[in-house]
Amino acid sequence: MQTFPLSALPPVSRNRQRTALVTSADRNFRQRLCEVLTGLRWQVREAEGGAQAWAEAQATVPEAIIVDSWLPDLDLAEFLADFRGSFPQVDLITAGGSSAQESPRGPYRQELLHALRRSQDTDTAVWSAPPAVLKPASPTSRIHTDAWPVPSRSTESHVISMPQIQVPAPQKAASSVTGASRSSQSAKNSDVSNTERLPELIGNAPCMIEVSRRIRLVAPRSTPVLIEGPTGSGKELVAEALHRLSTRSRKPFVAINCAAIPEALLEAELFGHTRGAFTGAVQGRVGRIEAADGGTLFLDEIGEMPLSLQAKLLRFVESGELQRVGDNETLKVDVRIVAATHQALAQHTQSGSFRADLYYRLAVFLIRTPSLSDHAQDLTLLVDHFMQRMGREAPVKRVDEQAMAKLAAHDWPGNVRELEHVLERGAILAGDESILTADEIDFGFAVN
Repeated sequence: MQTFPLSALPPVSRNRQRTALVTSADRNFRQRLCEVLTGLRWQVREAEGGAQAWAEAQATVPEAIIVDSWLPDLDLAEFLADFRGSFPQVDLITAGGSSAQESPRGPYRQELLHALRRSQDTDTAVWSAPPAVLKPASPTSRIHTDAWPVPSRSTESHVISMPQIQVPAPQKAASSVTGASRSSQSAKNSDVSNTERLPELIGNAPCMIEVSRRIRLVAPRSTPVLIEGPTGSGKELVAEALHRLSTRSRKPFVAINCAAIPEALLEAELFGHTRGAFTGAVQGRVGRIEAADGGTLFLDEIGEMPLSLQAKLLRFVESGELQRVGDNETLKVDVRIVAATHQALAQHTQSGSFRADLYYRLAVFLIRTPSLSDHAQDLTLLVDHFMQRMGREAPVKRVDEQAMAKLAAHDWPGNVRELEHVLERGAILAGDESILTADEIDFGFAVN
């Protein structure tokens, strides 16, 4: 096995801290690699999937990105090709035998490979990849960089052998039942999250896996989707995931909250208007529907739309044509409509408060987001996710056992959004302390 002595690594610049982006659905792999890179004085950003990696790269423009051999949300080969085209200056390294387009080696390539080797040499956990992707390790297993295509005999010297992937030994009899069950559940959750769950939907409960499954099924189509679920359950995240995984992902995602805009202005906001169409219209304006041409239009709280405007929206849904307010000409617009509501729209059609014909046009495919109480088993995952996210701007805080018990006993009427706000409030109350205790868990007006 080829290794790189530390003396052969390039000197670390004290004037500028380098940034590396580690992309993997396997949390253990990310943590181990981050520890090694941090020890080598790298600033490290993490991403669970391709979409998050793309957003992080746009925000930070790192010197290097290390991508695992499988992405849970995007095709690896397409991601590597697109990433290389958009970020040619970033040194791109892949683990597990995939290759990207040829590119010059960055100045820290040896150091990065050394870090990758060290992280894998100390990692005896099974990599989190689906069964179709993860195969038993063999002497020909490889680590590749984007500068090295899949090896032939002539390029074999540029390949580093990957260490044997080992399965952790079974728990000893002396181990506690609680520890064994947690370990087993953690491994099971890791497998589920990497093979089925989308990265933006935190939770491995069956109801959350079903949401991800439905998103994957319908995302590639232009089928209208209706998302139903209680307030704060992540309906907009579902809409964004539908857009991201669709063929329209490079076109606009335009969202509008139908409940937040007065009825008198909602029509102009949706369809646009010409100059002088109404008092105050000093110039023409493109509506949200037209702005989403080629992409996705997200109509949040569609149940709050007035009946008079529902008829106009129905005409657009049927024909794909719209008229700006004050204009006689029609425009042809190609958008995919995703609507969301916390109401039971099917019941509203029976009472006449929502048009049945529009409902059937919008609810061609239905996705229901569960309340937090329906997947309470995911509370620990959600807490960890939000604390890590808040740690991007401040040191990461930990929630102690008493605080977790207090969180678990709450019924969460505001669902995941309420949990996020409670944790943010707790982090502020904790001040400079690194641990959130039960005293900092304040539910505000949610507690009677």
